[in-house]
Amino acid sequence: MSKRLERLLKIFHTVKYLKFKQVYYRGYYKFRKPKHVECEAPGSLLWRWSGPLLNKQSLLSSSSVKFLNQEGAVNSPSDWNCTSKPKLWLYNLHYFDDLSSKDAAQRCSLHHEFIQKWIEQNPPCNGNGWEPYPISLRLVNWVKWCSVQPEVPPSYLKSMLEQANVLTQQLEYHILGNHLFANAKALTFVGAYLDGGNSVELLERGISILNAELKEQFLADGAHFELSPMYHEILLWDLLELIDLAKTSNKPQLIECLPHWTLIAEKALFWLSSMVHPDGEVSFFNDAAIGIAMQPRQIFEYAQRLELNYETVAEQLVTNKNSGYSRVSFANYSAIFDHANVGPDYLPGHAHADTLSFELSIGEQRVFVNSGTSLYGTSKERVRQRQTAAHNTVSVLDLDSSQVWSGFRVAKRAYAYLEEAISKPEKVLLSASHDGYLQLSPKVKHARKLVCSPDSFVIVDELSKVANACFHLHLHPNIDVIKVSEFELKIEMNSEALCSIVSSEPIAVKDSTWHPEFGKTIANKKIEIAFDSGNLRTEIKHIKRDS
Repeated sequence: MSKRLERLLKIFHTVKYLKFKQVYYRGYYKFRKPKHVECEAPGSLLWRWSGPLLNKQSLLSSSSVKFLNQEGAVNSPSDWNCTSKPKLWLYNLHYFDDLSSKDAAQRCSLHHEFIQKWIEQNPPCNGNGWEPYPISLRLVNWVKWCSVQPEVPPSYLKSMLEQANVLTQQLEYHILGNHLFANAKALTFVGAYLDGGNSVELLERGISILNAELKEQFLADGAHFELSPMYHEILLWDLLELIDLAKTSNKPQLIECLPHWTLIAEKALFWLSSMVHPDGEVSFFNDAAIGIAMQPRQIFEYAQRLELNYETVAEQLVTNKNSGYSRVSFANYSAIFDHANVGPDYLPGHAHADTLSFELSIGEQRVFVNSGTSLYGTSKERVRQRQTAAHNTVSVLDLDSSQVWSGFRVAKRAYAYLEEAISKPEKVLLSASHDGYLQLSPKVKHARKLVCSPDSFVIVDELSKVANACFHLHLHPNIDVIKVSEFELKIEMNSEALCSIVSSEPIAVKDSTWHPEFGKTIANKKIEIAFDSGNLRTEIKHIKRDS
């Protein structure tokens, strides 16, 4: 097959899942650009934001900033759209997250300087700052910050209303998902804060979109439908802030939404608790990293502050059937198993080819980890981090379970099926399969069974046809590997044995990298177990018991 035909097929299998709305608006926005409409400065309502301000400091001085672990400078108008900086870094520059940071009050004069600089150096409808997603995050930060200032310059309020009106002309219906939710949240915040102009219309439009998207985006088991634990944290935090906004502003339109919003938030809190490792941070399935969203602990504390009633994981086995993730918990270890699809078919942009992967912690230490996410964009490294080999699962013929490509594209994708989920005293059995490799030649179905007991975690992989395959297993950087034999490894940390790995096939240990945060790459070890017999048994045994 020629490369051109291969690419065309890949595009076809990517685009065919899109909703008509996405295709229509992509074309519409290409030819219909937003227009700036000058307006009079509105007033503002007298409520003060009292929700938690927990972002990290990112504005270091009048010209120095730091985002995604990378420093930069803002000395001239061109720096807001510097072509040498990654797109995501520039987006963060326009978010103004520092206004909602822990010690924001200490940098009030710096914030005034940056807001004035942004207004002066970013003319309407030009550059990254006027794209819908940066507008959305910036407006929420500006509203929260302005609401606690003793006096707000009219130029700030005027700019906020004009930004919101530009946003309404480019709501992200071509993307949907978390982007559209962020758009609606921004309109709701601006409409609840400003007094005058078309602020009432902005509020009502924001609420209307939010209610439609909450129904679409949060599954019955509480998961955000893009199936990224990181984005689940982001969207759940957004929802908690909307609940807080309703109580703080006392707007009747928002108060009316509280019962429905609260119910969704409580389910989402339970799901989050099932996806958190004992170290307090989320698991790395699909696009996920630490330091982008609020920490789970901060989210749960905020929920308690808002007096939400929710459950947390207490059972030996929790199976989130709607989203496709199960958690196994014993006294000395916990594991999270991915039997999920890649996400909504029309929005798999944050998906990885990680079907039937798992992560496992012993005590509070992560031991077996997926590789994480350190960057966006369209680089080879971005694609590599999304591929099957970067996760704790099986690749067949060196191919991926789902055809991830470019930065946020998926062509043919795996569909997973949970076949068994049984919990007995001292034993849990999970069995699932996926059809991602049925689209190959020869057509192969991958099934995985997990047999879990207090000191053993057995992984049985079965292929429906004999084919060259490889089980990839990634170790946390803190973990050391000692080769006992061709078929056995000893896993240690600080010279203390945590467990052993025994397989029915020879085990190889290779160098790899782990990516717990954006902008971070840490050396680690990776285990590869090649097999061509159609089945493989791997046991993680003698799992350390707490003394």
